[in-house]
Amino acid sequence: MNSPIETDIIIVGAGPCGLFTVFEAGLLKLRCHLIDSLPQAGGQCSEIYPKKPIYDIPGFPSVLAGELVDNLMEQAAPFKPGFTLGESAEHVEKREDGKFVVTTNKGTQHIAPIVAIAGGLGVFEPRKPPIPNITDFEDKGVEYIIKDPEFYRGKRVVIAGGGDSALDWTIYLIDKKIAAHVTLVHRSQTFRGHLDSVQRVFDLAAEGKLNLVLDGEVVGLKGGSSVEQVVIQQKDKGEYDLATDHFIPLFGLTPKLGPIANWGLEIEKGSIKVNTFDYSTNIPGIYAIGDVNTYPGKLKLILCGFHEGTLMVQSAFKRIYPDKNLVLKYTTVNGVNGF
Repeated sequence: MNSPIETDIIIVGAGPCGLFTVFEAGLLKLRCHLIDSLPQAGGQCSEIYPKKPIYDIPGFPSVLAGELVDNLMEQAAPFKPGFTLGESAEHVEKREDGKFVVTTNKGTQHIAPIVAIAGGLGVFEPRKPPIPNITDFEDKGVEYIIKDPEFYRGKRVVIAGGGDSALDWTIYLIDKKIAAHVTLVHRSQTFRGHLDSVQRVFDLAAEGKLNLVLDGEVVGLKGGSSVEQVVIQQKDKGEYDLATDHFIPLFGLTPKLGPIANWGLEIEKGSIKVNTFDYSTNIPGIYAIGDVNTYPGKLKLILCGFHEGTLMVQSAFKRIYPDKNLVLKYTTVNGVNGF
C-alpha cells in the first residue's frame, strides 16, 4: 500500500465546485487533494453532458460544460492540486490530533485537518440495461464507463445509447482509429446529443465506418469467459446475434449519496445539512458545498457552489491557523502569483 496522501483540504468530488475551491484555497496558500469516483475531473459536466451549453456562469453568455471544466482546471493549475480519480471516498475517521483520514474503496488513504464534500449529487452509479445475465460479464467485456480508450485498440466494440457520451465515444474510437469495428445501437431514430455529433455519426455510417443500428436494443449477451456476442432486437430485422469483444451501454449515471451517508453527518432528503455561515456540517472540520448540501433557500446552481466554496475556505483557514490573521486580498491587486 502506498503512503497516505497528506494535504490541507481533502475535497471529495472533482466537479466544478471542487475545482473552483482549489483556486480559492490556493489564494490562502492552502493545498488541496481531490477524490472522485469518476475517471476524470469535471463531474457531470465531463461525464454526462460535456457539450451541453451552460448560460448562467457569470461573464460567459454561453459556455460548453466541458470547456468550463477545462477553464477551471487551468485556473486551479497554479496551485498544483492532487487527484485520486476512479476511486470513491468510503470511510472517514478523526485522529487524536484532530486530522481526518479519508480512505477510498481501493484503500488509498488521505490525511488532512479539513474535509470538504463537494460531491455534487453523490456517487454516480451506471444505469444498467435490463439484460438478465449482464452482471456475469461485467469486467469481462461489459464496461459502463470508458476509462482508457486504448483498452479497445483493435477490438470489436458495441456501444448502446443515444446521448452525448455514446455519440462522443463512438466518434472518438473511429476517428482515432482505435477500435477495429464499432457498432452503435440506439432504440430510436433520433438522438439526444449535440447536433454536430449526431451529424458526424450519420456521416460515419454513410461512409461505411460505423455500423449504426437504429430502432434496436441489445437484449442479451452470449459468451464463455468473456463476451462473444450481443443479441440485438431490431424493429425491422427482428432478433439476431452480433459478434463483439466489448459491450458498452452508456445510458447515463444515477447519483447516490453513497458511503458518505454513513459518516455520521446530518442528512435531510438525501442531502447534507449545513450552516450557511461557512457551510460547515454537524462534524467540526467537515464542510459540504455545492449540490450535495441543503439549507433554507438552497439553489442547486454551479454559481451558488462557487460562492459556498469561497466562504468555506475562509473558515477552513481559521481552523487550520487559529492564531493567524486572515486579511482579504484582491486578485485585481495581487494577481495570482502574488498569493
